[in-house]
Amino acid sequence: MAKKRPQKPGKKAQLADGEIPVVGAREPCPCGSGRRYKACHGRAASHAVTELVQRPFEGLAGEGDWVALRELVPAATVELTLKEGLPEGVPSVTLATVLPLAWPALRREDGSVLLGLQNDTPSGDLSRDLADTLLRALEAKPGTPVEARRLPAQSPASAAERPRLQELLDPEAPFEPRVHSGFEFWVPEAEAGQTSPEVTASLERANEAAIPTARLTGVEWAYWCRTPEKNHLRWVMPHSEERLLDALARLHAAGASSLGEGTRLVGSFRAHGLTVPVWDLPTTMEAEDVEKPAAAFAERLAAALAEETPLTAEERRARGGLTNRQVTLN
Repeated sequence: MAKKRPQKPGKKAQLADGEIPVVGAREPCPCGSGRRYKACHGRAASHAVTELVQRPFEGLAGEGDWVALRELVPAATVELTLKEGLPEGVPSVTLATVLPLAWPALRREDGSVLLGLQNDTPSGDLSRDLADTLLRALEAKPGTPVEARRLPAQSPASAAERPRLQELLDPEAPFEPRVHSGFEFWVPEAEAGQTSPEVTASLERANEAAIPTARLTGVEWAYWCRTPEKNHLRWVMPHSEERLLDALARLHAAGASSLGEGTRLVGSFRAHGLTVPVWDLPTTMEAEDVEKPAAAFAERLAAALAEETPLTAEERRARGGLTNRQVTLN
């Protein structure tokens, strides 16, 4: 018998660039080229959405608090002020660390907006992604969540035209996080007992996983938390990483890097372009007990940051130890 030849698919009509939808990276490109999307029209889109902005919250009031709420704090809210004022029918806009069912945003029945911070985002610019979600939330129907979405394929130039939070929020307005013990802020008092089973279950799971956390009042961007083994202080700092590590190494070598008896500087995180030193604390040390030691440490750190002499051999060893214990969160 003659061998059957495989039939070739008919040639698809080529689409114009502006007509090509976004599909999965391994799917055939909708343009009809026969190549996978990621090797065809997905290339420009991939470059546009993966170019990482190192400090997405730079220029916003409370940059370190934004970083802490994104990476470190389980339950917190902040009232946001828009540059252009609130649209009609929107009584308030509130930033929240987490929302029920990991919604990116929620338009409540009364028209108010909750914007979730701890969500996966589709591009390398967290500020643009959050701004896109916020704009969609302002236009959403009251009583509905804003769903996650993949942004349409765009060139780097057109992606840069999308607004960022820095363009939407008033830079002069105070940024004052309110840390909560749980996630009851998800449900207004007027709606208590009326939530869906899915939201109720999500609330219970979130409350069970929440680590007790408090924001210090005497220094900026520092957060105490309690874990089963020990307590911690995690302090987001605005200084350049190299200068900060030098200063911490000077203090560590001099035995001045702790926050008192039983405490220890154990390392640091990198998060959204800023460095976050971390101290272990005794389980008996509450947030209010850290206030004075943290204020005293801030003074020692300022003096160490002003020091211009080269590091000594001991200070270099201390710096190496701190660097080896550094973890990048993003």
